[in-house]
Amino acid sequence: MSVKIAKEYFPRLTDEGVVVREYDEERDKVAVEELERQCEVEQQGKPSLVTDLMGDPLCRARSLPLHIMLVAEYGEGENIVGVIRGCVKSVTRGNSVHVKLAYILGLRVSPNHRRLGIGTKLVRELEEWCKQNGAEYAYMATDCTNEASINLFTKKCAYLKFRTPTVLVQPVHAHHKPIGSGIGIIKLIPQLAESIYRRIFANSEFFPRDIDSILRNKLNLGTFVALPKKFLSKWDPKTGILPPSFAILSVWNTKEVFKLQVKGVSALTYVCCMGTRLLDACLPWLRLPSFPDVFRQFGVYFLYGLHMGGKYASRLMKSLCAFAHNMARDDAGCGAVVAEVGQGDPAREAIPHWKRFSWAEDLWCIKKLVDANQDDSNEKCEPSDWIKSQSSSSVIFVDPRDF
Repeated sequence: MSVKIAKEYFPRLTDEGVVVREYDEERDKVAVEELERQCEVEQQGKPSLVTDLMGDPLCRARSLPLHIMLVAEYGEGENIVGVIRGCVKSVTRGNSVHVKLAYILGLRVSPNHRRLGIGTKLVRELEEWCKQNGAEYAYMATDCTNEASINLFTKKCAYLKFRTPTVLVQPVHAHHKPIGSGIGIIKLIPQLAESIYRRIFANSEFFPRDIDSILRNKLNLGTFVALPKKFLSKWDPKTGILPPSFAILSVWNTKEVFKLQVKGVSALTYVCCMGTRLLDACLPWLRLPSFPDVFRQFGVYFLYGLHMGGKYASRLMKSLCAFAHNMARDDAGCGAVVAEVGQGDPAREAIPHWKRFSWAEDLWCIKKLVDANQDDSNEKCEPSDWIKSQSSSSVIFVDPRDF
Protein backbone atom coordinates (compact mmCIF):
# COMPACT_ATOMS: atom_id res chain seq x y z
CA MET A 1 0.00 0.00 0.00
CA SER A 2 1.15 3.56 -0.62
CA VAL A 3 1.99 5.38 2.60
CA LYS A 4 0.04 8.59 3.16
CA ILE A 5 2.14 10.22 5.91
CA ALA A 6 4.08 13.37 5.18
CA LYS A 7 1.21 14.30 2.89
CA GLU A 8 1.67 18.00 3.71
CA TYR A 9 4.57 18.11 1.26
CA PHE A 10 2.30 17.50 -1.73
CA PRO A 11 1.20 19.27 -3.83
CA ARG A 12 4.10 21.69 -3.53
CA LEU A 13 4.87 24.65 -5.80
CA THR A 14 8.57 24.97 -6.61
CA ASP A 15 10.51 27.49 -8.66
CA GLU A 16 9.63 28.09 -12.31
CA GLY A 17 6.03 27.01 -11.73
CA VAL A 18 6.73 23.29 -11.30
CA VAL A 19 4.26 21.52 -9.01
CA VAL A 20 5.44 18.31 -7.32
CA ARG A 21 2.73 16.09 -5.83
CA GLU A 22 1.94 12.48 -5.05
CA TYR A 23 0.94 10.21 -7.91
CA ASP A 24 -2.79 9.58 -8.25
CA GLU A 25 -3.40 6.38 -10.19
CA GLU A 26 -6.85 7.26 -11.49
CA ARG A 27 -5.80 10.76 -12.53
CA ASP A 28 -2.19 10.25 -13.68
CA LYS A 29 -1.74 6.71 -15.02
CA VAL A 30 -2.24 7.50 -18.73
CA ALA A 31 -0.02 10.60 -18.61
CA VAL A 32 2.80 8.77 -16.79
CA GLU A 33 2.70 5.91 -19.29
CA GLU A 34 2.97 8.46 -22.10
CA LEU A 35 5.96 10.08 -20.38
CA GLU A 36 7.68 6.69 -20.09
CA ARG A 37 7.02 6.09 -23.79
CA GLN A 38 8.53 9.48 -24.74
CA CYS A 39 11.70 8.66 -22.82
CA GLU A 40 12.01 5.32 -24.64
CA VAL A 41 11.35 6.76 -28.11
CA GLU A 42 14.26 9.16 -27.58
CA GLN A 43 16.63 6.16 -27.62
CA GLN A 44 15.58 4.96 -31.08
CA GLY A 45 18.31 4.53 -33.69
CA LYS A 46 20.55 2.33 -31.53
CA PRO A 47 20.06 -0.95 -29.67
CA SER A 48 18.25 -0.38 -26.42
CA LEU A 49 16.57 -2.32 -23.64
CA VAL A 50 12.97 -1.19 -23.19
CA THR A 51 10.95 -1.85 -20.03
CA ASP A 52 7.21 -2.53 -20.05
CA LEU A 53 5.69 -1.83 -16.61
CA MET A 54 2.60 -3.79 -17.64
CA GLY A 55 0.13 -1.03 -16.86
CA ASP A 56 1.38 -0.32 -13.34
CA PRO A 57 3.80 2.63 -13.08
CA LEU A 58 4.32 1.84 -9.39
CA CYS A 59 5.10 -1.85 -9.92
CA ARG A 60 8.80 -1.70 -9.04
CA ALA A 61 8.16 -0.08 -5.66
CA ARG A 62 4.88 -1.72 -4.74
CA SER A 63 6.47 -4.79 -3.08
CA LEU A 64 7.87 -2.57 -0.33
CA PRO A 65 5.38 -1.53 2.37
CA LEU A 66 6.70 2.05 2.64
CA HIS A 67 6.76 3.59 -0.84
CA ILE A 68 5.65 6.60 -2.84
CA MET A 69 5.64 8.00 -6.36
CA LEU A 70 5.83 11.71 -7.16
CA VAL A 71 4.96 13.52 -10.36
CA ALA A 72 5.99 16.98 -11.57
CA GLU A 73 3.50 19.21 -13.37
CA TYR A 74 4.57 22.15 -15.49
CA GLY A 75 2.79 24.89 -17.40
CA GLU A 76 -0.80 26.08 -17.62
CA GLY A 77 -1.95 22.71 -18.89
CA GLU A 78 -0.55 21.01 -15.79
CA ASN A 79 1.18 18.45 -17.98
CA ILE A 80 3.13 15.74 -16.20
CA VAL A 81 6.76 16.27 -17.21
CA GLY A 82 8.58 14.24 -14.58
CA VAL A 83 8.20 11.27 -12.28
CA ILE A 84 10.18 9.56 -9.52
CA ARG A 85 9.66 6.59 -7.19
CA GLY A 86 11.06 5.92 -3.75
CA CYS A 87 10.80 3.60 -0.76
CA VAL A 88 12.18 3.31 2.76
CA LYS A 89 13.32 0.15 4.55
CA SER A 90 15.65 -1.02 7.31
CA VAL A 91 18.91 -2.69 6.20
CA THR A 92 22.28 -3.67 7.64
CA ARG A 93 25.30 -1.44 7.09
CA GLY A 94 27.67 -4.18 8.31
CA ASN A 95 28.45 -5.61 11.76
CA SER A 96 24.74 -6.35 12.32
CA VAL A 97 23.99 -2.60 12.60
CA HIS A 98 20.69 -1.54 11.02
CA VAL A 99 19.87 1.81 9.44
CA LYS A 100 16.80 3.26 7.76
CA LEU A 101 17.63 3.49 4.05
CA ALA A 102 15.72 5.11 1.19
CA TYR A 103 15.97 3.75 -2.33
CA ILE A 104 15.38 6.20 -5.19
CA LEU A 105 14.43 4.78 -8.57
CA GLY A 106 12.53 5.39 -11.77
CA LEU A 107 13.42 9.07 -12.28
CA ARG A 108 12.11 10.27 -15.65
CA VAL A 109 11.91 13.76 -17.14
CA SER A 110 10.25 14.57 -20.45
CA PRO A 111 12.86 15.10 -23.23
CA ASN A 112 11.28 18.50 -23.99
CA HIS A 113 11.59 19.71 -20.39
CA ARG A 114 15.13 18.80 -19.43
CA ARG A 115 17.74 21.25 -18.14
CA LEU A 116 15.02 23.10 -16.25
CA GLY A 117 15.92 21.62 -12.87
CA ILE A 118 12.86 19.35 -12.77
CA GLY A 119 14.87 16.22 -12.03
CA THR A 120 16.66 17.96 -9.15
CA LYS A 121 13.36 19.20 -7.71
CA LEU A 122 11.86 15.71 -7.81
CA VAL A 123 14.88 14.22 -6.03
CA ARG A 124 14.81 16.88 -3.30
CA GLU A 125 11.08 16.55 -2.68
CA LEU A 126 11.42 12.77 -2.48
CA GLU A 127 14.30 13.13 -0.03
CA GLU A 128 12.08 15.24 2.22
CA TRP A 129 9.44 12.51 2.23
CA CYS A 130 12.12 9.91 3.00
CA LYS A 131 13.44 11.94 5.95
CA GLN A 132 9.92 12.36 7.32
CA ASN A 133 9.65 8.58 7.23
CA GLY A 134 12.85 8.06 9.20
CA ALA A 135 15.41 7.48 6.45
CA GLU A 136 18.99 8.22 7.51
CA TYR A 137 20.50 7.55 4.09
CA ALA A 138 19.31 7.46 0.48
CA TYR A 139 20.84 5.60 -2.41
CA MET A 140 20.30 5.12 -6.11
CA ALA A 141 21.67 2.70 -8.70
CA THR A 142 22.57 3.37 -12.31
CA ASP A 143 24.74 2.11 -15.13
CA CYS A 144 28.29 3.48 -14.99
CA THR A 145 27.83 4.87 -18.51
CA ASN A 146 24.72 6.92 -17.61
CA GLU A 147 26.53 10.24 -17.27
CA ALA A 148 23.36 12.34 -17.10
CA SER A 149 22.04 10.43 -14.09
CA ILE A 150 25.43 10.32 -12.37
CA ASN A 151 25.96 14.07 -12.82
CA LEU A 152 22.48 14.89 -11.52
CA PHE A 153 22.91 12.89 -8.32
CA THR A 154 26.60 13.53 -7.59
CA LYS A 155 26.99 17.14 -8.74
CA LYS A 156 23.56 18.63 -8.05
CA CYS A 157 22.21 16.47 -5.23
CA ALA A 158 25.46 15.72 -3.31
CA TYR A 159 25.43 11.93 -3.63
CA LEU A 160 28.72 10.04 -3.40
CA LYS A 161 29.84 7.03 -5.40
CA PHE A 162 29.64 4.21 -2.87
CA ARG A 163 29.53 0.63 -4.17
CA THR A 164 29.95 -1.01 -7.59
CA PRO A 165 28.42 -4.49 -7.58
CA THR A 166 28.61 -6.72 -10.63
CA VAL A 167 25.55 -7.68 -12.69
CA LEU A 168 25.87 -11.15 -14.22
CA VAL A 169 23.48 -12.16 -17.01
CA GLN A 170 22.90 -15.71 -18.24
CA PRO A 171 20.63 -16.07 -21.32
CA VAL A 172 18.11 -18.88 -21.08
CA HIS A 173 18.93 -21.57 -23.64
CA ALA A 174 16.50 -23.91 -25.40
CA HIS A 175 18.16 -26.94 -23.74
CA HIS A 176 18.38 -27.87 -20.08
CA LYS A 177 21.70 -27.42 -18.34
CA PRO A 178 23.15 -30.49 -16.64
CA ILE A 179 23.32 -30.63 -12.86
CA GLY A 180 26.67 -31.89 -11.60
CA SER A 181 26.82 -35.58 -10.75
CA GLY A 182 26.70 -36.40 -7.07
CA ILE A 183 24.94 -33.12 -6.21
CA GLY A 184 21.58 -32.89 -4.47
CA ILE A 185 19.31 -29.84 -4.42
CA ILE A 186 16.80 -29.19 -1.66
CA LYS A 187 14.09 -26.52 -1.46
CA LEU A 188 13.88 -24.85 1.95
CA ILE A 189 10.70 -23.69 3.64
CA PRO A 190 10.59 -19.88 4.14
CA GLN A 191 11.05 -20.07 7.92
CA LEU A 192 14.25 -22.10 7.58
CA ALA A 193 15.55 -19.92 4.72
CA GLU A 194 14.96 -16.83 6.88
CA SER A 195 16.88 -18.31 9.81
CA ILE A 196 19.86 -19.23 7.61
CA TYR A 197 19.91 -15.89 5.80
CA ARG A 198 19.79 -13.85 9.00
CA ARG A 199 22.83 -15.73 10.26
CA ILE A 200 25.04 -15.80 7.14
CA PHE A 201 24.27 -12.21 6.03
CA ALA A 202 24.36 -10.56 9.46
CA ASN A 203 27.63 -8.75 8.70
CA SER A 204 26.86 -7.94 5.08
CA GLU A 205 25.63 -4.61 3.73
CA PHE A 206 22.07 -3.86 2.56
CA PHE A 207 20.54 -6.99 4.12
CA PRO A 208 16.84 -6.11 4.71
CA ARG A 209 15.34 -6.50 8.15
CA ASP A 210 12.07 -7.71 6.55
CA ILE A 211 13.68 -10.68 4.78
CA ASP A 212 10.74 -12.77 5.98
CA SER A 213 8.37 -10.67 3.84
CA ILE A 214 10.57 -11.19 0.79
CA LEU A 215 10.75 -14.95 1.23
CA ARG A 216 6.96 -15.19 1.62
CA ASN A 217 6.21 -12.90 -1.31
CA LYS A 218 4.34 -14.54 -4.21
CA LEU A 219 7.16 -13.46 -6.56
CA ASN A 220 9.67 -15.55 -4.62
CA LEU A 221 9.88 -18.97 -6.29
CA GLY A 222 11.85 -20.56 -3.50
CA THR A 223 15.17 -20.86 -1.69
CA PHE A 224 17.39 -23.77 -2.69
CA VAL A 225 20.47 -25.43 -1.23
CA ALA A 226 22.92 -27.57 -3.20
CA LEU A 227 25.12 -30.06 -1.37
CA PRO A 228 27.03 -33.27 -2.10
CA LYS A 229 24.66 -36.23 -2.07
CA LYS A 230 26.92 -37.98 0.42
CA PHE A 231 25.86 -35.36 2.98
CA LEU A 232 22.12 -35.75 2.35
CA SER A 233 21.56 -38.54 4.84
CA LYS A 234 23.59 -36.76 7.51
CA TRP A 235 22.15 -33.26 7.14
CA ASP A 236 18.97 -32.24 8.91
CA PRO A 237 17.74 -28.93 7.42
CA LYS A 238 15.56 -28.28 10.48
CA THR A 239 18.65 -27.57 12.57
CA GLY A 240 19.43 -24.53 10.45
CA ILE A 241 23.09 -25.59 10.39
CA LEU A 242 24.48 -25.76 6.86
CA PRO A 243 26.47 -28.82 5.73
CA PRO A 244 30.31 -28.66 5.39
CA SER A 245 30.00 -27.87 1.66
CA PHE A 246 26.99 -26.01 0.30
CA ALA A 247 25.60 -23.31 -1.97
CA ILE A 248 22.38 -21.41 -1.38
CA LEU A 249 20.27 -18.95 -3.40
CA SER A 250 16.71 -17.73 -3.88
CA VAL A 251 14.82 -17.07 -7.12
CA TRP A 252 12.64 -13.99 -7.72
CA ASN A 253 10.21 -13.86 -10.64
CA THR A 254 10.34 -10.33 -12.07
CA LYS A 255 8.34 -11.26 -15.17
CA GLU A 256 5.14 -10.86 -13.16
CA VAL A 257 6.10 -7.24 -12.43
CA PHE A 258 7.71 -5.93 -15.62
CA LYS A 259 8.99 -7.23 -18.93
CA LEU A 260 11.93 -6.28 -21.10
CA GLN A 261 12.50 -6.08 -24.84
CA VAL A 262 15.55 -5.40 -27.00
CA LYS A 263 14.88 -2.93 -29.81
CA GLY A 264 16.94 -1.25 -32.49
CA VAL A 265 19.18 -4.14 -33.59
CA SER A 266 20.09 -4.71 -37.23
CA ALA A 267 18.39 -7.38 -39.36
CA LEU A 268 21.67 -9.31 -39.54
CA THR A 269 21.99 -9.41 -35.75
CA TYR A 270 18.41 -10.58 -35.44
CA VAL A 271 18.88 -13.41 -37.97
CA CYS A 272 22.11 -14.60 -36.34
CA CYS A 273 20.59 -14.64 -32.86
CA MET A 274 17.44 -16.44 -33.92
CA GLY A 275 19.54 -18.89 -35.92
CA THR A 276 21.36 -20.03 -32.80
CA ARG A 277 18.00 -20.53 -31.06
CA LEU A 278 16.68 -22.67 -33.90
CA LEU A 279 19.76 -24.91 -33.84
CA ASP A 280 19.57 -25.29 -30.07
CA ALA A 281 15.87 -26.18 -30.22
CA CYS A 282 16.38 -28.75 -33.00
CA LEU A 283 19.55 -30.28 -31.54
CA PRO A 284 19.22 -29.95 -27.75
CA TRP A 285 21.63 -32.81 -27.03
CA LEU A 286 24.47 -30.68 -28.42
CA ARG A 287 23.83 -28.10 -25.70
CA LEU A 288 24.68 -25.21 -27.99
CA PRO A 289 24.81 -21.81 -26.25
CA SER A 290 21.86 -20.06 -27.88
CA PHE A 291 20.31 -16.64 -27.68
CA PRO A 292 16.68 -16.35 -26.51
CA ASP A 293 14.10 -14.30 -28.38
CA VAL A 294 14.69 -11.03 -26.55
CA PHE A 295 13.30 -9.10 -29.52
CA ARG A 296 9.84 -9.80 -28.15
CA GLN A 297 8.90 -9.10 -24.56
CA PHE A 298 10.56 -11.43 -22.08
CA GLY A 299 10.86 -11.84 -18.34
CA VAL A 300 13.81 -12.34 -16.01
CA TYR A 301 14.53 -14.55 -13.02
CA PHE A 302 16.62 -12.69 -10.46
CA LEU A 303 18.92 -14.72 -8.20
CA TYR A 304 19.58 -13.27 -4.75
CA GLY A 305 20.90 -14.40 -1.40
CA LEU A 306 23.77 -16.24 -3.10
CA HIS A 307 26.25 -17.73 -0.66
CA MET A 308 28.56 -20.73 -0.63
CA GLY A 309 31.11 -22.44 1.53
CA GLY A 310 33.27 -25.53 1.86
CA LYS A 311 35.55 -27.60 -0.33
CA TYR A 312 33.05 -28.06 -3.20
CA ALA A 313 31.49 -24.60 -2.98
CA SER A 314 32.22 -23.41 -6.53
CA ARG A 315 30.93 -26.58 -8.19
CA LEU A 316 27.81 -26.54 -6.03
CA MET A 317 27.05 -22.90 -6.90
CA LYS A 318 27.42 -23.60 -10.62
CA SER A 319 25.01 -26.54 -10.34
CA LEU A 320 22.55 -24.45 -8.35
CA CYS A 321 22.65 -21.72 -11.02
CA ALA A 322 22.07 -24.43 -13.66
CA PHE A 323 19.04 -25.56 -11.66
CA ALA A 324 17.69 -21.98 -11.66
CA HIS A 325 18.37 -21.75 -15.41
CA ASN A 326 16.29 -24.89 -15.98
CA MET A 327 13.45 -23.40 -13.93
CA ALA A 328 13.53 -20.37 -16.22
CA ARG A 329 13.77 -22.57 -19.32
CA ASP A 330 10.54 -24.32 -18.31
CA ASP A 331 8.77 -21.00 -17.75
CA ALA A 332 7.55 -19.70 -21.09
CA GLY A 333 8.63 -16.14 -21.78
CA CYS A 334 11.61 -16.09 -19.42
CA GLY A 335 14.66 -14.95 -21.37
CA ALA A 336 17.45 -14.49 -18.81
CA VAL A 337 18.68 -15.35 -15.34
CA VAL A 338 20.37 -12.41 -13.59
CA ALA A 339 22.41 -12.12 -10.40
CA GLU A 340 24.04 -9.09 -8.77
CA VAL A 341 26.85 -9.51 -6.24
CA GLY A 342 29.63 -7.47 -4.68
CA GLN A 343 32.94 -7.09 -6.47
CA GLY A 344 34.75 -9.12 -3.81
CA ASP A 345 32.03 -11.70 -3.21
CA PRO A 346 33.51 -15.24 -3.43
CA ALA A 347 30.36 -16.39 -5.28
CA ARG A 348 31.05 -14.00 -8.16
CA GLU A 349 33.49 -16.28 -10.01
CA ALA A 350 31.21 -19.31 -9.69
CA ILE A 351 28.08 -17.73 -11.22
CA PRO A 352 27.69 -18.67 -14.93
CA HIS A 353 27.16 -15.66 -17.18
CA TRP A 354 27.81 -14.21 -20.61
CA LYS A 355 30.40 -11.48 -20.24
CA ARG A 356 29.11 -9.56 -23.25
CA PHE A 357 25.67 -9.09 -21.69
CA SER A 358 26.84 -8.53 -18.12
CA TRP A 359 28.35 -5.36 -16.69
CA ALA A 360 31.25 -5.26 -14.28
CA GLU A 361 30.09 -2.18 -12.39
CA ASP A 362 26.57 -1.17 -11.47
CA LEU A 363 27.14 2.16 -9.75
CA TRP A 364 25.43 2.77 -6.39
CA CYS A 365 25.54 6.33 -5.07
CA ILE A 366 24.59 7.26 -1.52
CA LYS A 367 23.81 10.35 0.53
CA LYS A 368 23.40 10.97 4.24
CA LEU A 369 20.02 12.58 4.83
CA VAL A 370 20.22 13.38 8.54
CA ASP A 371 22.04 16.53 9.61
CA ALA A 372 25.69 16.00 10.42
CA ASN A 373 25.41 17.65 13.86
CA GLN A 374 22.82 15.10 14.97
CA ASP A 375 25.41 12.37 15.50
CA ASP A 376 28.75 14.16 15.96
CA SER A 377 28.67 13.49 19.69
CA ASN A 378 28.75 9.74 19.15
CA GLU A 379 31.43 9.73 16.47
CA LYS A 380 34.30 8.97 18.87
CA CYS A 381 32.49 6.02 20.43
CA GLU A 382 31.20 4.39 17.26
CA PRO A 383 31.60 5.19 13.57
CA SER A 384 28.21 6.80 13.01
CA ASP A 385 28.64 7.56 9.33
CA TRP A 386 28.13 4.54 7.10
CA ILE A 387 29.69 6.35 4.16
CA LYS A 388 32.96 7.09 6.00
CA SER A 389 33.27 3.79 7.90
CA GLN A 390 35.14 0.89 6.36
CA SER A 391 33.02 -1.97 5.06
CA SER A 392 33.08 -5.00 7.34
CA SER A 393 32.28 -7.43 4.51
CA SER A 394 32.82 -7.91 0.79
CA VAL A 395 29.27 -9.24 0.54
CA ILE A 396 26.38 -7.03 -0.59
CA PHE A 397 22.88 -8.39 -0.26
CA VAL A 398 20.91 -7.19 -3.28
CA ASP A 399 17.22 -6.92 -2.44
CA PRO A 400 15.21 -8.42 -5.34
CA ARG A 401 12.57 -5.72 -4.86
CA ASP A 402 15.19 -3.15 -5.88
CA PHE A 403 16.09 -4.87 -9.17
